[in-house]
Amino acid sequence: MAKKEKMKTPNWILEGYDSKADYERQKNKSSTSSKQSNDSSTKAKGITSEKKASKTFKVRECPKCKSDEVGVVLTGEEGKKAREWECKKCGWIGTNIDEKELTEDEFMKYLDEKGEEVA
Repeated sequence: MAKKEKMKTPNWILEGYDSKADYERQKNKSSTSSKQSNDSSTKAKGITSEKKASKTFKVRECPKCKSDEVGVVLTGEEGKKAREWECKKCGWIGTNIDEKELTEDEFMKYLDEKGEEVA
């Protein structure tokens, strides 16, 4: 009986693609028309190439005082825990927290304005 060959990780995974179809599309792309169709399908999903390329950060704020000093409070019985938010600045407690999504540049500016040290 012949010895079986070791399984290899597919190239599309090694090169960082999300699916085999994306990998093949990229490898078979020979004209700009296929690039334009790919961009339009990405835009149809609500994702712009600029937003997809840059990392985003989520900042949670108190809906009452707009402070970012909020934390999770677990309430309820064991096994039936509900998640609530609590503002450490004004004392607000609730479930509807404001959440902003910032790009890396916006987040760095936000930290500078807040006075946080950035390494």
